[in-house]
Amino acid sequence: MVTILAIESSCDDTSAAVLRDNVLLSNVIASQKVHEQYGGVVPELASRAHQQNIIPVVDAAIREAGIGKEDIDAVAFTRGPGLMGSLMVGVSFAKSFAQALGKPLIEVNHLQAHVLSHFIVSEEGGRRKEALTDAAALSAIPTPHSTLLTPHSPPLPTFPFLCLLVSGGHTQILLLRDHFDMEVLGQTIDDAAGEAIDKAAKIMDLGYPGGPIIDRLAKEGDAEAYKFATPQIAGYDYSFSGIKTSFLYFLRDQLKVDPDFIENHKADLCASIQKTIVSFLLKKVERAALDHKVRQVAIAGGVSANSLLRSELQRICDKHRWTAFIPPFKFCTDNAAMVGIAGYYKYLRGEFADISLPPYTR
Repeated sequence: MVTILAIESSCDDTSAAVLRDNVLLSNVIASQKVHEQYGGVVPELASRAHQQNIIPVVDAAIREAGIGKEDIDAVAFTRGPGLMGSLMVGVSFAKSFAQALGKPLIEVNHLQAHVLSHFIVSEEGGRRKEALTDAAALSAIPTPHSTLLTPHSPPLPTFPFLCLLVSGGHTQILLLRDHFDMEVLGQTIDDAAGEAIDKAAKIMDLGYPGGPIIDRLAKEGDAEAYKFATPQIAGYDYSFSGIKTSFLYFLRDQLKVDPDFIENHKADLCASIQKTIVSFLLKKVERAALDHKVRQVAIAGGVSANSLLRSELQRICDKHRWTAFIPPFKFCTDNAAMVGIAGYYKYLRGEFADISLPPYTR
């Protein structure tokens, strides 16, 4: 058995996880609320918070898993892409921790990790904290008395399969032939889908992060109330800048007539812009799956938590009798469990990192 300690610090969540082979033993996350007042992640504040959280998060993950440091076989870490200051904290800690224990390092690509989260086998039972926001609370977690847990996980994908990776910074359609054989069939040529959703929320002054707020309000609205332009992009590529511009100009014109238009039609606006983006995403995913004759389709990344995206993917897969792989909510956003599963498969391949490797932002 292989025990992996994984560390994720690419943006504003400090996370550590422990996996034994592909089975998740612990996954601890310290989120940063400070960015809400600024309407987005402030890189300098994020890196400072990572410095405060990294030690208690790692300590909590090890104790949650019921192991000792000597049981760790390798340390996996997110090398990039991400914010440089945030990455530096996680990468530096991983290097120091591995060197102190004499254990090998495994560098992980953040985007590949999101996709590979579908191969995590979760365990239910025992003592578990999947998400924490306070560093003091992290240090107060008691050591588990037992690690005898009952495995529980849905079926895992088999190759080949298609995956839509969609987040605030990335939008790609990937064809997976192996764990690390990922062909990019299409991607955004400008903005990401998650960024477009967040920008729509910002235009309407809904708060941050905007994605969950739009998702919640959309449930109360009419998705057919308004139509927004979608670009005609060849192949499987995307563009979201035009959708944002269409939404902005529509609101500008409506506000000239009715200054309270957004407030009076908030739910319908959220439902309509959400449907526009989700339909645009899945139209190309459906075509790619048909063209490449795959019968398994997955989603991954932060936007994979969107309720309409999840239900529409399932509807399309049911129509074609495909299998849909929709990640648990805890694996949609940034977390170390996904870094750990990528690290596990790299460990099996003997792909270890030199301690001199620097982080990368893109």
